Amino acid sequence: MLGLAVHVAIAETSAPQADEPSPLAVAPQINQVGPAAMPARIAPIVAPFEMQQPRLPQFPTRETSIVAWGAAANQSELVTASIQRAIDETSTAGGGVVVVPAGDWNTGRIELKSGVNLRVEQGARLIFSGQIRDYLPAVPARYEGLDAMTPGGLIYAHQATQIAVTGGGQLVGPADGPLREARPGLSDQLVDSTAPLEERIFDGQEGRHYFRPYFICLVECRQALIEGVSLTNGPMWNITPIYCEDVVVRGVTINSRGVVNGDGVNVESSRNVLVEYCQVDTGDDCFALKAGRNADGLRASRPVENVVFRFNRATGGFGGITCGSETAGGIRHVHVHDCVFENVRHAVYMKTRRPRGGGCEDVVIERVRFSAYNHAVFFDMIGSPLYVGELGRRLPKRELTPSTPYYRRITLRDLEGTCPRGDALKIKGIPESPAHDIEFLNCTIAGKGLVNLADVDRVLVSDCQLTADLPEVHLLDAANVSIRRCRIASSEFPPKIVTEGVAAKELTLDDVTPPSEQWNRLRVSDAPDGSLQPAGTEVR
Repeated sequence: MLGLAVHVAIAETSAPQADEPSPLAVAPQINQVGPAAMPARIAPIVAPFEMQQPRLPQFPTRETSIVAWGAAANQSELVTASIQRAIDETSTAGGGVVVVPAGDWNTGRIELKSGVNLRVEQGARLIFSGQIRDYLPAVPARYEGLDAMTPGGLIYAHQATQIAVTGGGQLVGPADGPLREARPGLSDQLVDSTAPLEERIFDGQEGRHYFRPYFICLVECRQALIEGVSLTNGPMWNITPIYCEDVVVRGVTINSRGVVNGDGVNVESSRNVLVEYCQVDTGDDCFALKAGRNADGLRASRPVENVVFRFNRATGGFGGITCGSETAGGIRHVHVHDCVFENVRHAVYMKTRRPRGGGCEDVVIERVRFSAYNHAVFFDMIGSPLYVGELGRRLPKRELTPSTPYYRRITLRDLEGTCPRGDALKIKGIPESPAHDIEFLNCTIAGKGLVNLADVDRVLVSDCQLTADLPEVHLLDAANVSIRRCRIASSEFPPKIVTEGVAAKELTLDDVTPPSEQWNRLRVSDAPDGSLQPAGTEVR
């Protein structure tokens, strides 16, 4: 199914073909998402912003097997050198396909070169070493949003064009060894962002700290395809294009359950990216967008933009779709649609921190079916003092600086699911930079709570059907909030609205069930115990 003809086909038509599903009318079912549902052809992208159609890599028909270069299957010795010679010679000869046939192949870091499609065939397993020495020398990469010289990736490419990892085979991370260890220390404290890149070396040599490699790490690459393979037990983030352009990730299965920081697909400071029909099971974020952090990310100033996630499935993880917390370069023009996120902490997780800088804007997330054990949608712009010290406390209100992040113009539409321990919508903005222009439309959600908003401006909740154990709308310094044409169901009636803070104003209830006059309207008093008292005219 995943032969060469599939990889060179470029979707340039203006309308989907017969085997190319269009965006759905409602949130999808499980059988409509993930690798099993993937069609052979890539359907045209229809996004709420201008975005070019996918430009896939094209390869000559030339093929070579790694066996021809001395690799032997099912042996304890590493075949890294044989694989690398096959890739290097194929690239030098003008490109082609390097075939990894059926069998177990032990290897260290593999570096993709321009014009090469590494095809891992059905029944093949590339099994990666757990020793740091097999991923040296250090190469240019990023680690948690900070530029550094690191082991890079188990599969790595730098400034390559027309590259691919395809086939139905398996990529297996190390079972043990140093690469399995999450090293102590925060990257913010370890990386000197004022030093030149070539001096930021984290390779574990001569007493230096080392950073774990990503599984597939592409840096400054163009026209890259990752299709059909499965990734298991990676040492850290799994698929991470950094500073890349024209990337397609489709039909990939990722299992990193139990891996610390085992994110699924992280698109970082890249543009024109399509992620479709993938399945992720992880203990961290499933599908994420990142753009560098803090002063180093502001220096690089490379956004992640023009990204589409569609027909993907998560079967476990932290955020189903996550923006941030690395936001310095800016996250913008993102379309997430027709996905299923099961057994995640939050279906949609928007995060940043005061020192991060940049922000997130012009994002549309629609037609997502989910089961989240905490919040359905959670914006967190504050974080924790554990990571950012006193900046992780809401007050006092800080001065605006280049490091002040923002979240704005975010639309969430047609979400369907459950969140038994959290709210349908929770937003924690920051006083000096409220999250603003947020739309929450036509969502059907059953959870513990309703809507909890802090430090926001211009939030619209419209045409939603919400079931809650505790039907409360809580507003802390929330301005210009409108709840319209919503139906609230609960065994505890009537619903209530609790407001607090000096900036809480302009709450509108319009055509809601139960009627607005039946809602209890309360305000947190200035008394030391924070007791509730009847609200005045703040709510209308």
